[in-house]
Amino acid sequence: METGRELATLTGHSGGVWAVAIAPDGKRAVSASWDETLKLWDLETGKELATFTGEAAMLSCAIAPDGVTVAAGDSSGVVHFLRLEGLRG
Repeated sequence: METGRELATLTGHSGGVWAVAIAPDGKRAVSASWDETLKLWDLETGKELATFTGEAAMLSCAIAPDGVTVAAGDSSGVVHFLRLEGLRG
């Protein structure tokens, strides 16, 4: 993040990515996609850790300062709240 250089490309979505949120510790990220999924990523390894599938395109996402709570909005107007507990990365 400090240099602005691309270090890796995270692949896994089958549609366009509309939003990305980085966890406060900088170790994980969540991406929101037109393919109706949110994906959790380990930024140190580039591996996909988990996928949440909704019923509409995911347009926004944010990770709370606690690093565990995720809020995401979809194209139907629904706001999803997820807790990232018990995941190993």
